[in-house]
Amino acid sequence: MPPVYLSIIIPAYNEAQRIAATLAKVTAFLAQQPYTWEVVVADDGSTDATASLVRAFAQKEPRVRLLSLSHRGKGWAVRHGMLAATGQYRFLCDADLSMPIELLPRFLPPQRDGYAVAIGSREAPGARRMNEPWRRHLVGRVFNLMVRLVAVSGLQDTQCGFKCFTAEAAQRLFSQQRLTGFGFDVEVLFLARRQGIPVVEVPIDWYFQGNSKVRLLRDTVPTLRDLLIVRWNALRGRYQR
Repeated sequence: MPPVYLSIIIPAYNEAQRIAATLAKVTAFLAQQPYTWEVVVADDGSTDATASLVRAFAQKEPRVRLLSLSHRGKGWAVRHGMLAATGQYRFLCDADLSMPIELLPRFLPPQRDGYAVAIGSREAPGARRMNEPWRRHLVGRVFNLMVRLVAVSGLQDTQCGFKCFTAEAAQRLFSQQRLTGFGFDVEVLFLARRQGIPVVEVPIDWYFQGNSKVRLLRDTVPTLRDLLIVRWNALRGRYQR
């Protein structure tokens, strides 16, 4: 088999209602590209039919594979998916496709030469947000302020679910990742800055999905706590430089 140019990692937890449609859109787009690819669905211990639907899809498209995990959180699923992938580039893709998959080339060479990490941004110049409730946007901006003050300065949007890593950067960063919940984004970007790995924000079109797995009150407080854990881990020498 030829080496894989692009791996797409889709973390999934109880995504039975949309995972088949998401895989159909993603693979239809990839089938039109000139490079080799794979799709890794990292199933975070779903209790619905997510796993069986992915297996059924993979029987028709062998470049799709299922990574079955115990339920520990999104960060857990992303870490294992990134480390199990084989691509020269590894693209994190939320199952809701709130960013159209057609924007993927913005994260890859030649558009992103020189950057080992390219992160989707809803705040970078040229980005567009569609249909987002103002309360959610406000909470997001307050959270980002805390991120910039406590952990990662200079980045306007750390939590967007679309990010691309070179294979080398993915191995270095996700092998050190410790957080298993939604705070993993900040931890990985903190590690990138700490290790001098260049990061660029990529403006995207982002469509609010009303059935998102993220809940403002339920998830924001633990993620804020994770900012302090990242700093504490760094102070205790739990991350390599």
